[in-house]
Amino acid sequence: MSVQRKECDVVINKPGNVTDRIILLGRNESSVYILKGKDEYALLGGGMVHIVPEMLDQLKELKIEPEKIKRIIILHSHFDHCGVVPFFKKRWPWATITASAKAKELLSSPKVIKAIESMNQSLIEKQGRQKEAEELGLSFSGIAVEEVIKGGDTLSCGELTLEVIDVPGHSSCSVAIYVPEEKAMFASDAGGIPFGDEVFTAGNSNFDQYQENLNKMAAYDIEIYLPEHYGARIGEDARNFLKKSIIAAKETRKILEESLQRTKDWKKSVGEMTDKVMEKAPADFLSRDIISIVMGQMLKYLSKQMPNT
Repeated sequence: MSVQRKECDVVINKPGNVTDRIILLGRNESSVYILKGKDEYALLGGGMVHIVPEMLDQLKELKIEPEKIKRIIILHSHFDHCGVVPFFKKRWPWATITASAKAKELLSSPKVIKAIESMNQSLIEKQGRQKEAEELGLSFSGIAVEEVIKGGDTLSCGELTLEVIDVPGHSSCSVAIYVPEEKAMFASDAGGIPFGDEVFTAGNSNFDQYQENLNKMAAYDIEIYLPEHYGARIGEDARNFLKKSIIAAKETRKILEESLQRTKDWKKSVGEMTDKVMEKAPADFLSRDIISIVMGQMLKYLSKQMPNT
């Protein structure tokens, strides 16, 4: 992991300080954050299951006091954004698990639990971490959300304010957190996924809502942008990220709709659209199987909005 610097922006994908009050943990492909209030902290993002060993080391190296972590906030319930939560809830029983009402429903569903556990185990095997996973007890049997939040709610983390924003579209359960004292937006995948110098459009559950909520978040005064893949953005890159995402979403929608008009069948369009993504995907990007699922969800939604497809 490294810090990439350009003339007008900074991308931080190395564990450590983003600002004096925001700390990046995890790995390049899976970023989670500690928000440090004066007397209490919050963990934002649930990460991929295989980053637990690194997080344990990072917490020690960065001298983060676990007893100060009072809240774990899940911004949406996809498997790669809640993988570390069961482990750290056991370690930190005093930390309140916080998420949207829809996320609470999904994370207690037997069908969803089974799917997340299956994807987690596949990820552990891919990373060659079966022994560590067994030693640490990295299994997934659901998450009991203890505090439900919705857009318009305000949480506190010491002297810091956490403004909750409803941002469904990537998933039906997505929320974002804006911290005005830092001008920081924790958007998870609701703002798109960093994809090299581009932004990967991820309007999985509802493309229209996804686009609407990109515009909603872009209206905030942002100096720090914190996705959950590929690190944090500061300065010009942070200010421009959602603008780039808005443009990418328009372009992606046009490409997907052109494919649907040509094939007349969203299922036939999935393969060619997945191929296009994988040609440019970073080596540690989501697997082809996951990208195929995302493409299928977006294409199926858009096909319902278009006549004769």
